[in-house]
Amino acid sequence: MIRQLLLYFLLIQITLVAARGKGRGGGGGGGGGGGIPPPTKKWLTLSGAEPKVVARGGFSGVVPESSEVAYNLAVQTASDSTILLCDLQFTKDLQAFCLSSVNLENATTITQSFPDVKPKTYNLNGKDVTGYFGVDFTLDDLQKNVALVQSIFSRSPSFDGAFLLYAPYELTTVKGSLSLWLNVEYPSFYDGLKISPSSYVLDTLPDLAPSAISSPEVAFLKAVSTTVDKALTKIYLKVTNLTDIEPTTKQTYAALLKDVKTIKTYASGVVLPKDSIWPVNAARILQPATSLVTDLHKEGLEVFASGFANDNFLSYNYSYDPTREYLQFVDNSQFSVDGVITDFPATGAEAIVCLAQNQNASRVTKTLIITHDGASGDYPGSTDLAYQKAIDDGADIIDCSVQMSKDGTAFCLPSVDLTGTTTATSLFLDRSTKIPEVQEKNGIFSFDLTWSEIQSLKPQVMSVFDGGLVRNPENKNAGKFVTLAEFLDLAKTKAVPGVLINIQNAAYLASNKGLDIVVAVTTALSNATFDKQATQKVLIQSDDSSVLLKFQDVKSYQKVLTIDDDISGATKQTADEVKKYADAIRVFRNSIVLDYPSPVFMSLGFSNLVDVMHADNISVYVGVLRNEYQNFLFDYYADPYVELATLTQKGVDGVTTDYPATASAYMKSPCSNPNAKGFSILPITPGDMFTQLVTAKPPEAAPPVPLLDTADIVDPPLPPVTKITDTATPGSPSSGSNSSNSSLPAEAPKSSSSTIASNTIFTISVMAVVLALLGSSIKY
Repeated sequence: MIRQLLLYFLLIQITLVAARGKGRGGGGGGGGGGGIPPPTKKWLTLSGAEPKVVARGGFSGVVPESSEVAYNLAVQTASDSTILLCDLQFTKDLQAFCLSSVNLENATTITQSFPDVKPKTYNLNGKDVTGYFGVDFTLDDLQKNVALVQSIFSRSPSFDGAFLLYAPYELTTVKGSLSLWLNVEYPSFYDGLKISPSSYVLDTLPDLAPSAISSPEVAFLKAVSTTVDKALTKIYLKVTNLTDIEPTTKQTYAALLKDVKTIKTYASGVVLPKDSIWPVNAARILQPATSLVTDLHKEGLEVFASGFANDNFLSYNYSYDPTREYLQFVDNSQFSVDGVITDFPATGAEAIVCLAQNQNASRVTKTLIITHDGASGDYPGSTDLAYQKAIDDGADIIDCSVQMSKDGTAFCLPSVDLTGTTTATSLFLDRSTKIPEVQEKNGIFSFDLTWSEIQSLKPQVMSVFDGGLVRNPENKNAGKFVTLAEFLDLAKTKAVPGVLINIQNAAYLASNKGLDIVVAVTTALSNATFDKQATQKVLIQSDDSSVLLKFQDVKSYQKVLTIDDDISGATKQTADEVKKYADAIRVFRNSIVLDYPSPVFMSLGFSNLVDVMHADNISVYVGVLRNEYQNFLFDYYADPYVELATLTQKGVDGVTTDYPATASAYMKSPCSNPNAKGFSILPITPGDMFTQLVTAKPPEAAPPVPLLDTADIVDPPLPPVTKITDTATPGSPSSGSNSSNSSLPAEAPKSSSSTIASNTIFTISVMAVVLALLGSSIKY
């Protein structure tokens, strides 16, 4: 029953995509739907044609590969030039089915379906492999009893057991106008069992009509190449790894590729692992391209690159944007591969149809791109390098979260707690303290260090996700800290369209530290003449409505109220309350696209927030957007462009992002226009995926997420600035006057706290502090 419901769900999804008429379109820039054709793109492929996208087992990054729904989803979400790849496996009754793994244990429910059947051991290319193989079953046995599962365990298991094995003949009924590619991975293995893959392929040519046939084995390719019509079906040598031994010639693939003329006698092209074209070193840094593509092109052989997936651990050069990896292969000045083989064909199509050769295009979508501590996905947040990259990447608004040093210097840093974004733990562990008014956990706070002490630190990349998704270690401590004055000067010099000044902890700083962050900001803006011009936007953002009231007199400033709680929507009454203090709100992503509680990781529906706020002429900004695939609900296909499409087409006025380059690429893409003809980047319909996955009711409900409440909006008036007397720090402010100008930064104490820390770092008490600091986090 569940299997039928799941199939019904995805068929509904596919029907909805087709009904919207946006997922599919002509190649070459998203044409094919009428209207004025886009400019013709020139490609460095062998033929000069647009590179192809080959869907490995359909849309196998989302649902189990080689299932009917995986192929259907690929047909409806990719471009018209997409090719569907079927890896042929064979049964004992000489039939075939599509699956990349010869061992069924890895990708099916075979062990549950046949609990009494013992695994067998076969030799595959010199290696003994134990498991369950198609050659020990009939096709009827398998299709009636065995279902598919995700063979990559980091992917969602939601569809495991829902879909049956799929035969090549069945694939012809769903592929529509798309082409079919047959790959035979182990011809020699099957030949040894008196099952002839070459006979099967040749016998089925009239019915299956594949546009391509590939194999890692030369003997198989030679056998079929003498019979097929090469004008209709191209033959490709598949290279598994350059150092692997080709089973029938006993040469390495690297050696075979040195004799390109011989390859050309039986093949039209070569399939290469992507890392053999653009190598990536052990540190995940991109290396110079090899000459393989240009060498093969010179001899008239096509090159397809394999191994693409959004949820791979990509090279840091791509900033976790999966489209940038495709673009590296198809849109560089040296060459273009003739096609890419991918588990996420929609993303491959986005890269080729929507983003390639589009870097200098004008903006199509006007949604504001607001940085989150600059380009903090690539460099330490709020550093000079993060800001410069954000400007280069096309950000509309660069932001400074203002922090105050003990002696009154206003500077930009992602958090008042220095432990996550600087090297403070190496020098100032003795300054660690717990301040419940600021955060729940211990921290080393900027207002407890002088500016000279802060300058003795290094900035630090903050990785939001652990494991393989850490951010570029090469940039871990790159860049320098930026004062508020320097930030504003940079914005002026570079003519950035606008700046956002984020102010937090104003009440605590005033009443407990004698620091007036509001005066520091207003003075800095005035000194930079931002209060006397209207050319550059100025956004003042705070989670404190009383802070925003302090800026009401400057009408050109846009006041942005930060909502730091999860909310499920708003009412007209709360919108009216927001309007008293702010012109805009900034909310979390899950306040726009509501989601089910963990561990579902799927969308629930849209909130009414955008509509309610827009009705009161209040702008809505949403964030923080990030590229790492773990950041996405399952609905988004691990694709940052699908999330951008969903939010912008819902009508948000701005997106706050760690990766402004990705947002800029989307905004400039013709595929971001939902009214354009041809191929478009489709938004999700929140809730559709999950509602069809359950048979009766959702999992045990979490407490409902509340609507925006007046208590989330209105804050007490700011307290007066307390006079703080601190004999240990001569430069600290002595009154509530402009703290940023009341004194010069104090010199670091001669009795260095770094010495104290280094003398005590090995004690048990300090280790306890370290553990507490490592447990601290920033909520975005």
